[in-house]
Amino acid sequence: MITGASTGFGKLTADLLLEKRHTVVASMRNVNGKNKKVAAELTAKGATIVELDVTDEASVENAISEAIEKAGHIDAIFNNAGLGVLGIQETFTIEDWQKVFEVNVFGVQRVNRAILPHFKSRGTGLLIYTSSLLGRMVLPFYGPYNASKWALEAMAENYRVELNPLGIDSCIVEPGGFPTDFFGNLLQASDAARADSYGPMKDSPKQLFDSFEGALAQNELQKPSLVAEKVLELLEMPAGERPFRSPVDKMGMGDPIVGYNEQLENIMKGIYGNFGMDAMLNLNE
Repeated sequence: MITGASTGFGKLTADLLLEKRHTVVASMRNVNGKNKKVAAELTAKGATIVELDVTDEASVENAISEAIEKAGHIDAIFNNAGLGVLGIQETFTIEDWQKVFEVNVFGVQRVNRAILPHFKSRGTGLLIYTSSLLGRMVLPFYGPYNASKWALEAMAENYRVELNPLGIDSCIVEPGGFPTDFFGNLLQASDAARADSYGPMKDSPKQLFDSFEGALAQNELQKPSLVAEKVLELLEMPAGERPFRSPVDKMGMGDPIVGYNEQLENIMKGIYGNFGMDAMLNLNE
């Protein structure tokens, strides 16, 4: 089951999994509205479509129940729905931050809480998260997004160690920036006037964005399909052998993060070992 399957990584992943003959439940908002066309397209390819708004608990509960009923069971959830931002951090109001966290953090918690009873009853399952390289470091002008992805990484870490003993696997996919619809739907700051006090820097968010778009256009290797391919790879790997974190990037940011992730994993193993908890880092099938 994929959340946010109407566009971007979600749509690409749904298409690839269907091509590879996986059973796919593609969830999205506005199935009978703005996403009616893409829902019909995915249905024609063999997907099961369910209406899901990750910011609405009743919607999430209903979608998970419907997905299980229609598919028979769910083996894996790809928590992909997300919201990005662009602007100087101070210009984002509390309400702006809440919008971002409602999707990127609380939405994931809603989905996990809805699916985990099903996974636990079966003694198996896989949670895959779309994080970001900006969940491991920060770039300016993406403040609330950076913070939400750091929070998501911590959430995934905690689920990993608490669910491993129950046979439920966890994986984080960490994309860099890719040319998808995601960049066309960035949340703009509600208090843009605050940027005036930053002088010439107030124009920097757009300048950085335009520069990055130009760099993406010139890099043919940075294909969004890489993320879908990584999700497929994780799904088809044996349980317990999947890497916890998988950076996906061809723009020069991913390789340094690999070393960072390896260092953190060694720190975790050392600390958990000191407390006799190291078994919690390994999937108990």
